[in-house]
Amino acid sequence: MIYPVTMSNSCLQPILREIVWQKKLEVEKMQQEMSLASLQRQLTAAPTVRDFFTALQQSIYKPSLIAEVRNALLNQDVTIQDFDPLGIAKSYERGGATCISVVTDQKFFQGGFEHLRIIRHRIALPLLCKDFIIDPCQIYLARAAGADAVLLIAAILTDQQINNFLRVIHYLGMNAVVEVHNLTELDRVLKLDDVRIISINNRSLEDFSVNLSTTQQLMIARRSHLQNLGILVVSESGIETPADLSLMADAGINAVLMGDSLLQAGDLEEAVRSLLKSKVPVYKDFVKKGI
Repeated sequence: MIYPVTMSNSCLQPILREIVWQKKLEVEKMQQEMSLASLQRQLTAAPTVRDFFTALQQSIYKPSLIAEVRNALLNQDVTIQDFDPLGIAKSYERGGATCISVVTDQKFFQGGFEHLRIIRHRIALPLLCKDFIIDPCQIYLARAAGADAVLLIAAILTDQQINNFLRVIHYLGMNAVVEVHNLTELDRVLKLDDVRIISINNRSLEDFSVNLSTTQQLMIARRSHLQNLGILVVSESGIETPADLSLMADAGINAVLMGDSLLQAGDLEEAVRSLLKSKVPVYKDFVKKGI
């Protein structure tokens, strides 16, 4: 079933208002062009869901890495020359990434569900569909394209919408990654039912500056509560070096999502491997013993 878009976005920053408005137009077009029968056929033919949550939880790397495939930077006229989403995903997989994030927004990031579909057919790792989700039809299309998890951005959604989307995502066997930017949003999300993964974005929505202390401060404030609820926490934006990963691990983060710093590397596979190699020792004895 496809639901109408009813979200108010009057309090959003200009760039987010523009993105949400564009998404509303895209969703309206999807609803006009997509029949329920066609959607059901796509879902029936969708690849088997992979367990995104367990992959992050059981990774030998602490924090584990979600490596991002995308072709453009928000609010910047920058794209990757000879962009090859499958080639990038293969390099991430060979380098040791635990999961892969695929940006599917078309207008602002030159992505698409087709990138997700191409990667799914050739890559074994769990995939996160990263988009500006405002309607269930986007979730269904993400699953049909092979997504194992879907990003929900608290800043552009009401509590009721998040709850509704969580039910749809979990019904389809996927996981939701709920993104927050500050303590107010985090506390909103912590009051919702069945939240399993939260992502802390270190990028401010006010001026788009990046500060890793955002993750540190939120974890100081709510770390014990998050752990008591069994919620996995991801940190994203501004994470570039092994030292940054250590900083996030000390804060209690389970995983990091990285894109820009990896995509700018000459050898993606080696960049991932070099980044992660320092994160194994704490667990290497357990791995060798097969525990």
